[in-house]
Amino acid sequence: MAEAVTETTPASLPHMRRNVFLLAVCLALSFTGSSLTMVVTALAASMLADPTHIYRLPVFGDISEPALATLPLSLMFVGTVSMTIPASMFMRRFGRRSGFSFGQMIGITAALISAYAIYVHEFWLLVLGGFILGMHNGVWQYIRFAAAEVADDAFRSKAISLVMASGVFAAIAGPEIAKFTREGMGPYLFAGSYLSIVALCLLSICVLQFVRIPPLTATQRKQTGRPMREIARQPAFIVAVLSAMLGYSTMSLVMTATPLAMAFCGFGFGDTASVIQWHVLAMFAPSFVTGHIIRKIGVLAVIKIGTLLGFACIAVTLSGIDLANFGVGLVLLGLCWNFMFVGGTTLLTETYRPEERNRVQGINDFLVFGMVSIASLSAGLLQALVGWDAVNMVVVAPIGIVLAAALWLRFSGNRRAV
Repeated sequence: MAEAVTETTPASLPHMRRNVFLLAVCLALSFTGSSLTMVVTALAASMLADPTHIYRLPVFGDISEPALATLPLSLMFVGTVSMTIPASMFMRRFGRRSGFSFGQMIGITAALISAYAIYVHEFWLLVLGGFILGMHNGVWQYIRFAAAEVADDAFRSKAISLVMASGVFAAIAGPEIAKFTREGMGPYLFAGSYLSIVALCLLSICVLQFVRIPPLTATQRKQTGRPMREIARQPAFIVAVLSAMLGYSTMSLVMTATPLAMAFCGFGFGDTASVIQWHVLAMFAPSFVTGHIIRKIGVLAVIKIGTLLGFACIAVTLSGIDLANFGVGLVLLGLCWNFMFVGGTTLLTETYRPEERNRVQGINDFLVFGMVSIASLSAGLLQALVGWDAVNMVVVAPIGIVLAAALWLRFSGNRRAV
């Protein structure tokens, strides 16, 4: 049943900060499951992959199944793309809370499929589980926009950054849960890790029932707003999408390849989990202050700082293959993602009216996660065919494009808030 439509505005809500806190808890639980899958998925797929299974791909030629070890993770992003617009339209009709709760049910289904895939030792079933987990991710990603909707204008940038800061919990909990549950099902390595996602989704559903998110008013629901072509022509919209899209996809490309590169360099599961843990921590810890920084120096300055951190990451990862190179490089990569993604999300909220929000948010996330899925799909193949250095060199151009776009908007004077 759709949530009741009232003439409520974010500024009039008496429990604005309480709602932001509850949304942050929900996002923390969802991010925990996501960071857990980032640690275990490629390794679980490598365990299930049969080296005798060879596939002929149009451009890359003959590829063995182990070379497709990042495919479940890559199709996770494809699943995210497939749900961006449907999830946004579903929530326009039935409300945020109903949509988020339904998304958690998808996550439970996906986790059970993935655990069963390990139990029956079936690589392609794990790929299916990864795709459905991506559909789950495509729904809860909208929590960051829901936080903006429960906040007034003065608190909006902080609300977005604070819910994103909940990922700090995920940075610690996700890899730790992965380590603790890795052998929880005896010989079925990583099955217990996927089953822990079921518990996280159930807990998130419980918390969601206490969240109050203002729906669109009756008038706003009847309005369609401006044509998407007009909205997309706004310079601020272009820069916002580029920052989030290229910031997230470059992070995904490097991060997805990292566990495989570290395994190739002889590092064990514990070292890999620790590097991913520090990476995820760096992704979200700055969010405690990112909103404040945006209010102080402006969103475009934050995006530009993010691109410079991306270039620093590349310099570190190309300088060696010691544990410190992986660790420091991935920390810089996490900081780069935070400034570019939170900055892009904040800038996007300036480009649409309330009645346009679901459509614009859906298109934005379709573009963002579409590019992320391409990057993730490429990561395993690039790592297998041309190596770790090539993976890092590929991201130079996208980061440079975002830097150029932010500078253009800054000095062109074309930025206008709706």
